[in-house]
Amino acid sequence: MNTAAPIAAACILLGACAATAAPASVVTPQAAPVVRDDVTFSRLSLPDGDQPAIEAGVWASAEATAAPRPMIVISHGNGGDFRSHHDTAMALAKAGFVVAALTHTGDNWRDQSRATDVVGRTRQLSVLIDYMTRDWSGRAGIDARRIGAFGFSAGGFTVLAAAGGDPDLSRLADHCRANPGFYDCRLIAQHPDTIRGAAAPRLSHDARLKALVVAVPALGFTFTPDGLSRVTQPIQLWQAGTDQILPAPFYVEPVRDALPTPPEYRRVEGAGHFDFLPPCSPELAAAAPMICAPTPGFDRAAFHETLNREVVRFFKATLQPYPRPR
Repeated sequence: MNTAAPIAAACILLGACAATAAPASVVTPQAAPVVRDDVTFSRLSLPDGDQPAIEAGVWASAEATAAPRPMIVISHGNGGDFRSHHDTAMALAKAGFVVAALTHTGDNWRDQSRATDVVGRTRQLSVLIDYMTRDWSGRAGIDARRIGAFGFSAGGFTVLAAAGGDPDLSRLADHCRANPGFYDCRLIAQHPDTIRGAAAPRLSHDARLKALVVAVPALGFTFTPDGLSRVTQPIQLWQAGTDQILPAPFYVEPVRDALPTPPEYRRVEGAGHFDFLPPCSPELAAAAPMICAPTPGFDRAAFHETLNREVVRFFKATLQPYPRPR
């Protein structure tokens, strides 16, 4: 079950999606920032060497401040883009964070050619952090010592790996032999080349990540206690109680049990996998029913009020300002 097609259809219907990603070495001109609800939003195109430019969005409070702000980077799930968690980005920006979300090259609604390229995902996240702290016009307003990450589904795997996790991808073979109908196994069957021979991939780790929010992480079973031994950051870990895309006990539980320090664990009873995406407009619901269909008995809008409040609280608590030297 691939989410890219319905998301693409929805974007075309709503006229909300821009042109395809820029080719290698081409960075498109930056659009003028837009201010809404006291939050400034900018759409960016980041250079990525000989790879296609990376699309990104940045949210920040429109209120001026002398003190640099902490930054949160966001990694979306399979077939999404930088807007996939726009409501969480807005909530964080209103709370005083700079928020930068990227569209993963080759794993988005336009392009699924690298849908299983786990190495590329972690590297791209570091490219985003590099750009924001070294090249972005507002970089002076970022406290580079206080950077956190939010990841959903494949993005949850991405931020765990980027924070120091080393997955054992050799476990994929047995997992998919036993569960060939699972979402991840069908995706791997469609894109075997990017994961074949990757039992011990060279994943990019980024020591700048100081706190993580991980929602319904993909490939959780590939993480062992040894593989997560270097992930010592504070972590808020979310599980959907009725996740039919990444069902228990193969994804969240292995991560929870393998982390060296117990995470702040939240199981949301009655929630489905896509309930971690923002509530859909009527137009989007008609175009993308797979990701928008209501989970029976579950209020997605009410849940997002709780989710965003708890995410903000967690990052405020774990990314405290450093004391000033005396």
